[in-house]
Formats: sequence, structure tokens, C-alpha cells
Amino acid sequence: MQRLWPGSVEGTHLTVLITIDDLTHPQVHALLEEHLDDMRATSPPESVHALDLAGLRHPSITFFTAWENQTLLGCIALKEHSPALAEIKSMRTPKAIRGRGAATHLLRHLMDFAREKGIEALYLETGSMAFFEPARQLYARHGFVFCGSFADYTDDPNSCFMMCSL
Repeated sequence: MQRLWPGSVEGTHLTVLITIDDLTHPQVHALLEEHLDDMRATSPPESVHALDLAGLRHPSITFFTAWENQTLLGCIALKEHSPALAEIKSMRTPKAIRGRGAATHLLRHLMDFAREKGIEALYLETGSMAFFEPARQLYARHGFVFCGSFADYTDDPNSCFMMCSL
């Protein structure tokens, strides 16, 4: 699934091409490394649930990237737990381009993709610390509400769980 998202999001102007990605591009590797570095610096080891390249290549995962020309704007992944339930993984935009609307485009794209697949509910795990507040606000703006742990997660004071019925 490939989609071109032109126009404005939250007062920004981007033309974003979002596509299923094969995880081979060096810019994608660098962004995922930035993501893992931040997760390791922010959360204790037992509370880091971010996936590395090998984890993102699992058959249950569809990985998307967003591009503006040759510039990587971000990534997001969908992990299917069952035909009706999926999880958002690896949502990330580079620090240098935050606030331009790419995360909103990625999240909308993933939600549309999940609906088209017949998924009824999307879940996610994110950190409970202040560092993760912008992410929690983004998800809340798109209909996600706090919930209990799901799938293989256990209750953890360093984690927040959210879900959205599609």
C-alpha cells in the first residue's frame, strides 16, 4: 500500500509519500537506531519494548516509511496479533523535522491500512515518563484511550497502554 498525502496538517505543509518499506535504506537504519538509543536512555532495560531491525522483519509486521522527496520523515509499523487486533510499533520521526505533521500522516495511514485489513482494534505501548507525553497527546487526538496491558505485556509503571476501536 502506497499513498501520497498532500496538503496541510496542523498548520504545516507537506507532501508525504508513505509506502511499505523493506528496511534496507541507510536513513531508515539511522532513524531506528536513534529510536532505540532514546528508548534505552529513557526507560530501564526491562521496559524497553522497541523492536530492532530483525524484530521489525517478522512476518506479523508491516513496516511503513514516509518520505518527502529523498528525506525520510518517519516510520511506523503494524504488528498483527490476530485478524481483529493489532499493535502500533516503532512510531518515530527524526528529531530534526518534528512538528511538521509527518507523525499525523503516518498514524492516519496506519489506521486506514488497519481498517482495510479488517482490524477492529489498535493497541500500543508507550512510556509513562514526560518524554513520551507528546506521543500520548498525538494518540489521544486520534481517538486512542488509556487501557490495561494487552498481548504479552504486563503491568509496568514505566509503560502506558492505549487502544482505539476502528
